[in-house]
Amino acid sequence: MNNTSHPQVIVYTTPTCPDCRLLKDWLAREAIAFEERDLTDPEIMAQAKARTGVRVAPITLVQDQVFYGTFASQKPGLVHALGLGPAAADKSAQ
Repeated sequence: MNNTSHPQVIVYTTPTCPDCRLLKDWLAREAIAFEERDLTDPEIMAQAKARTGVRVAPITLVQDQVFYGTFASQKPGLVHALGLGPAAADKSAQ
């Protein structure tokens, strides 16, 4: 699914990361298309570190903006970067 009304989103994740799952679930509920990249692949990890300077999951790229840390810490910035309204910010992460 490609929603052209939102900027390109890339999410660097790991399979066992709870915040990664929360982030991906929230993006899906908001109908935001995203490309997922697996940080357990050494080449992907190197690419993420070179591009963002961090080695944590999840890392979210919205065009040239970088968000990392817990989903709760990323969410306010993502709402703004994605142009979502206040209702998206208030939605529960569960």
